[in-house]
Amino acid sequence: MGTGSSPCASCKLLRRRCAKDCIFAPYFPPEDPHKFAIVHKVFGASNVSKMLQELPIQQRADAVSSLVYEANARVRDPVYGCVGAISFLQNQVSQLQMQLAVAQAEILCIQMQQEPHVPCSLPTTLMEPEDNPKSPFSTSNNNNFNNNNLQQYLSFASSSSSSIMQDPVKRESLWT
Repeated sequence: MGTGSSPCASCKLLRRRCAKDCIFAPYFPPEDPHKFAIVHKVFGASNVSKMLQELPIQQRADAVSSLVYEANARVRDPVYGCVGAISFLQNQVSQLQMQLAVAQAEILCIQMQQEPHVPCSLPTTLMEPEDNPKSPFSTSNNNNFNNNNLQQYLSFASSSSSSIMQDPVKRESLWT
């Protein structure tokens, strides 16, 4: 038997006798039946058995861990599974990188503003700041920021971060 006198979780679920050489016993203990149940639901016992038999013994534990992770992801998102989770996280990373770049630009502008005789001239569009009156970088009153524009610009990071946290899980299609 797999572990002592109790059959492993797979043999319990499949209602069969757990043999001494049961391929599932080391990876699906009887104390954690949900682990095998979800893998069985997504991949099937026969397929899991074949996958484990094809792998060297030292790689089987990692394979089972991966199968459990993928099975859980497939239950949550039957279409994309792990790929959906990865895509969502990559999208979050991109948004956070954009926020970081905006924050770094803000810091640079504030530092440049504090230096004497150095105007801050980071355009928000391709136009020069003097040509774009709505630009938060437009100069006025001896190269000082317009206080309202600065406040709007500084509030951008906090408003955009809250929209990220409130958005439901968004996934982009990998095929469009």
